Parts: sequence; structure tokens; C-alpha cells
Amino acid sequence: MTDSIDSTSLSSLVPLEAVLFDIDGTLCDSDPLHFYAFQEMFAKIGFNDGVPITEEFFVKNIAGKHNQDIGNFLFPDDHAKGVKFMEDKEEVFRRMAKEQIKPINGLDKLTKWIKDRGLRRAAVTNAPRENAEMMISLLRLSDFFEYVIIGSDCERAKPFPEPYLKALELLKVSKDHTFICEDSVSGITAGVAAGMPVVGLTTRNPEHLLKTAKPALLIKDYADPQLWAALEEIDRKTGASTGSA
Repeated sequence: MTDSIDSTSLSSLVPLEAVLFDIDGTLCDSDPLHFYAFQEMFAKIGFNDGVPITEEFFVKNIAGKHNQDIGNFLFPDDHAKGVKFMEDKEEVFRRMAKEQIKPINGLDKLTKWIKDRGLRRAAVTNAPRENAEMMISLLRLSDFFEYVIIGSDCERAKPFPEPYLKALELLKVSKDHTFICEDSVSGITAGVAAGMPVVGLTTRNPEHLLKTAKPALLIKDYADPQLWAALEEIDRKTGASTGSA
């Protein structure tokens, strides 16, 4: 369990209208598969003189970022090469994911809580649409999400707020009554910039880095008691505001 930052900010959202989710590292622990896919691709092209990338390099330069930005970072002088490299890398990732993808612990409990309360929901991701829809399908959440917003569909992807602002627009909900679940600095930054509290998951990215993006709460997974204390407070305030027990 991680240190609470400001869980009270979630109860200030009452009446809660919607919950938005990132996908990679937030619905499923897919970062290791992306890491292995990059390692496999880098080995093929002799990147970094054949020395494998470290997890530190991956977290700092790749995790949570949009593919176009990653391609430009890796191949700053050859845009076409960056595009092709990332397309090939995603094929490797999808091959791995079909065999190995698993939901974050407690996700089923949280999605049931959301459905039982009739809240709106959308997935908001920098992943390519083919990846996003495949992972949502493998996790059996295709009927759960009303919309899947892709960074490439927006003027600017995360860490800019546009993808989350588009989700609010599509769902016709207010930022003052919506929270976000994210696992990367890029994603948390986007959510905070969009004006919403973000529940950050320490799935793979270091806690001290996530804190720099100012999440409202940091949790290990969706079974974390801190999350459920915050949700119970939302239920309590919702009951009080409606005059029910």
C-alpha cells in the first residue's frame, strides 16, 4: 500500500458521474510485454550497439508516451524509420499480449462498483486503436466502455489534456464529477491538466516519479484499501446528498 496524497479530493466529486481509464498498466499489467517487445526489436536492429535497454531507460523515455513521440525520440533523423519500427514493435506486442494479458488485481470489483452505480465510462489511451481494442476485448470489457478515445484521434496526445477533454465531451459529463485511473507520469499529467483528480497506480512506474505529476491518490492496485475508503466516502456522501440511508 502506498502513501495517500489527497484521497478527500475524490469525495468532492459527488455526485460522481463518470470514471475514465487508461489501458496499458491501468487495466492490465502490459508494460513488461511492451518492454520485451522493444528489447526484441532493438536486438534485431542492433540498437545501442547491441546492449539491451534497461527498465530505467524504458520508464524514462517510452512508458506512457505516444508512438509518434517514441519513434521521433528513437530515430530523430528518420521519421519513416520510426513509424515502421513502431508498427513492427506493436505486432510483436500483440502476439505476446494474446497469450499473457491479465487484469490488474481488483479490476473486476471496481468495474462492478461503477456499473452498479450507473456511472459513465470511457477508455483513454495513447496506444494504437488495434492494441486498445484487442486488450479491452481480451479483458472482456468491450461492453463496459462506452467509448475508446485514442491519442492519435486528438490534436495532441497525452501528456496533453485533449484526449481526456474529448472523453468528457463524448460522455457529456463534467470534469467536476469525474475521476481518472492512470499509471504513468504522462497520463497523470494529462488528467490533471484536464482538471480532474487522478488515481495513480504504481503498477510498474516508480512512486516518486508518479508523485511529481500530482495524482490525488496513489494505490498499488484496485484492491488497495485506500481506494475503497475513498469510494465508500463517495457512497456515504452520495447517500447523504440524496437523503437515502
